Amino acid sequence: MAYHNGALAALADPTRRTIFERVAERPRAVGELARELPVSRPAVSQHLRVLKEARLVVDRSAGSRRIYTLDPAGVAALRSYLDRFWGDALAAYQAALAEHEQEVP
Repeated sequence: MAYHNGALAALADPTRRTIFERVAERPRAVGELARELPVSRPAVSQHLRVLKEARLVVDRSAGSRRIYTLDPAGVAALRSYLDRFWGDALAAYQAALAEHEQEVP
């Protein structure tokens, strides 16, 4: 549960969520992200560090640059966690609908 809290907390920040969404589109370097956003390059680096600690992105070296991509394992774990709630919500809706149908003549 602590992992999921970290991932959810990381995505709670709107700038960090935007960075995550941009990296989801395609791999990106820090400088490219900083040019696309109204925050400094050091701020982008800090946001990426939080996303990396939350296991939502990974980085690799490309010369003097770091290229960030989504962490497939971390994103899959977060999706699995959220899917559980979706399944529970659908089951509750189905139960409520069945109950309502029994009440209505």
